[in-house]
Amino acid sequence: MRARMMLSRRLAIGLCLIAPMATGSAADRFEPARAFIRQQLLEQSVPSVAVAVAKDGKIIWEEGFGWADRERRVPATPHTMYSLASISKPITATALMTLAQAGKVDLDKPANQYLGSAKLVARIGDAREATLRRIANHTSGLPTYHQFFYSDAPYPAPGMDETIAHYGSLLRVPGQKLEYSNIGFGVLGHVIERVSGVSYGDFMQRELFAPLGMTRSSVNIGPGLESYAAVRYGDDQRPLPPYVTDTPGAADVYSSAHDLVRFGLFHMKAHLSDQKAILSDASIDAMKQRTSFTKNARSGDYGFGVGFMVLEKGAYRVVGHGGGLDGVSTQLYMVPDEGIVIVALSNLSWKKPFEVPDRIAEVLLPKWSAKKPATPSTPQEKFATPSQLAGSWRGVLSTYRGDMPLQLQFQPSGEVRAKLGDQLLALVDSPEFQKERFTGQFVARIDTPDAERFAYVVDLELDLRGERLTGSAHTPYWLGGFKQTRRHGQLAHWVDLSREHLP
Repeated sequence: MRARMMLSRRLAIGLCLIAPMATGSAADRFEPARAFIRQQLLEQSVPSVAVAVAKDGKIIWEEGFGWADRERRVPATPHTMYSLASISKPITATALMTLAQAGKVDLDKPANQYLGSAKLVARIGDAREATLRRIANHTSGLPTYHQFFYSDAPYPAPGMDETIAHYGSLLRVPGQKLEYSNIGFGVLGHVIERVSGVSYGDFMQRELFAPLGMTRSSVNIGPGLESYAAVRYGDDQRPLPPYVTDTPGAADVYSSAHDLVRFGLFHMKAHLSDQKAILSDASIDAMKQRTSFTKNARSGDYGFGVGFMVLEKGAYRVVGHGGGLDGVSTQLYMVPDEGIVIVALSNLSWKKPFEVPDRIAEVLLPKWSAKKPATPSTPQEKFATPSQLAGSWRGVLSTYRGDMPLQLQFQPSGEVRAKLGDQLLALVDSPEFQKERFTGQFVARIDTPDAERFAYVVDLELDLRGERLTGSAHTPYWLGGFKQTRRHGQLAHWVDLSREHLP
């Protein structure tokens, strides 16, 4: 309790140290949002938040709150560099689009056409259908995936060729389903490297950050920028060691609120005098055309263009992206019809990160709706084994080291059991079967060095295809029974099971 009180006191001191970057009526206009941010810093023990807002081609408010580095008493400002997490994706997509505009890549050609010896492999469907565009709108068939590599860990991040060789498998038929994929944007970053002949980081600096005047932006923390970067804090409020991913095109960009709102202004076709037109207006518009779509009862319906998420908020069409990693919560909103860009960045993964831009939007947009669709809270019914699944299924869970035998047993009682390799039978938790898809989790260990590094459950998502169950086995980090202060990864593996017929 005493530690928390001291932390709150330090945060309050930090708030007093930070002067608003906006003045006059503009500052007063955003006072409700400013008060909400200060409240969150105190109540949620958030180290810092930086915001920037632009309208009709001009920045109208930017401000930092709290500490970019608590230990060294470095206050946050609009020019503090934050890890962007998944806002890296539309930035990577913008760089890819410059190559497409120059005729060096074709978004509708297979990604494999631009890769080296490590190619995408189709476990189902045709790898030729995994085009750059489908990767950019998350319908390529590549799975959910991420790995983190901390500076104090004994294992370094592998190169993209190794990551593609280990995890670059299409686990869904390309074009059939939107499945958010970090490895996909790792592939796009790798394509940028191979086509341009320079590293992903160097290309981003030369062809995107410098021409757009984004002086506090880089892939990871660039040389000479270390003192400007916000420290990432874990759930225990302690500084996290520096970490990277093995898919930098998906998650490894750093930027400031000031730089990111300028990136947004570029995509709003503001044509700032100190920004180079690295894309034509037609190319910018093409990136925001929604070419994938999914219905989501919890977060609302949305889809993707080329790297950008496209959705509706109340009466407004919103284009942007969010990001979340250990020690990171970020959001970029663009409302093209209203000429508005909103950026909110933080150095903690916390409960209400997206309320900040919503509170800002409420000031500017009278018909803004931050409310998510109401979902009826019905008690989960006991799983009843459907006739299509009843009995035993055998097959494999495939890893880069080889296949592991996997068996699922669907009991008449509704109980589902799983056996992986020579491990003991395990009860499958939270089994569900909807729209010909079975999901559930069980405790087991997957025999690869990557999977041995952290705790997880095996999370199944299998499609019924006649006499086969095929799909993915993910390894989401496991918080059941204990608390982890770091996330280490979520790996993805192919599963192929066939119904076992009794003689």
